[in-house]
Amino acid sequence: MLEDITPFIAMEVLERAQEIEKNGDNVIHLEVGEPDFNVPYDACEAVVCAVRNGWTHYTHSLGMLELRKAIAALYKKECGVEFSPENVVVTSGSSPAILMVLRTLCDVGDEVLVFNPGYACYANFVRTVHAVPVYVNLSPENGFRIDIEEVKKKITPKTKAIFINSPSNPFGTMIEPEVMRQIADLGLTVISDEIYHGLVYEGKAHSILEFTDNAFVINGFSKRFAMTGLRLGYLIAPQKYMRTLQTLQQNLFICAPSDAQWAGIEALDKCGKDVAEMCRIYDERRKFIVAGLKKLGFKIWAEPVGAFYVFVDARMFAADTYKFAFDILENAHVGVTPGIDFGSQGQGFLRLSYANSLMNIKEALDRLEKYLKTL
Repeated sequence: MLEDITPFIAMEVLERAQEIEKNGDNVIHLEVGEPDFNVPYDACEAVVCAVRNGWTHYTHSLGMLELRKAIAALYKKECGVEFSPENVVVTSGSSPAILMVLRTLCDVGDEVLVFNPGYACYANFVRTVHAVPVYVNLSPENGFRIDIEEVKKKITPKTKAIFINSPSNPFGTMIEPEVMRQIADLGLTVISDEIYHGLVYEGKAHSILEFTDNAFVINGFSKRFAMTGLRLGYLIAPQKYMRTLQTLQQNLFICAPSDAQWAGIEALDKCGKDVAEMCRIYDERRKFIVAGLKKLGFKIWAEPVGAFYVFVDARMFAADTYKFAFDILENAHVGVTPGIDFGSQGQGFLRLSYANSLMNIKEALDRLEKYLKTL
């Protein structure tokens, strides 16, 4: 199974871009999903304070109780759902949380439903625990919306869970509440990646916990609070799985970084205005890049309303957008992610991130315009 794990192509584009930059050439990065903002001031000061005061030792394996209480309070405030801090595991980013959930749920040969296109790494996480990813295709003509009847066709006695992601990567769209309810009514365990909660420009993000308790929620501080390098995430889980998850955490990861946990407490308490300002700027960029890409001739089947991505149809320019993306990088010096990174249904598409300055996005669009005229 491990030999079936595929490269994360967005990172391959980034690494090639870095090689180009070593030669002195300027590359505009629209390939990676990383906020270009710095850690908010209060969260940054919390890290400095923790290190200076020696608050850098192991914490409880589930995470500092004050942080877990703050996470529970956040979900009560924003989603109207209540759970105990004892149902939270603080993790070193969201990736360990995903891995522990799958290891808890799956035996060899079990199946997990994932959407195609969908976040590139879900299927590889499933393969890592020797389970099998089963793809539910999404179509551009339907705006990449989930068709519950297509989901039902993929369920077998081996199905252990279904992944959902809202706001989504790569589309930046959100799952409608009624569709969330339909997914909950399937009776499957739901793994809901809610890492882009807080970065919403139209409408309201809903948590799967509003519709079912039979769910694991993945979230963290990397996107909302621009804390990617601090590696702080968390998992909300049903009580019956908590002892297993705690045992895995103790053995595999010990605990999340203590200085990052202090930063998380401050972020949830004091950094709401910072997030609001980041959202305002993201929204300005979103509108600009969507309009610019349409002007260049790209089709957008599902316009983003959250996160910081736009997924564009590039089939009018190239059939193989894997080669197309690297050709853009080499010739226009703009990093974009080929849609095939997100599943076979992504062939012919490109994902662009607007987690970059408006000035750089404008320059990237200018470079793309010049490049497209050469085709």
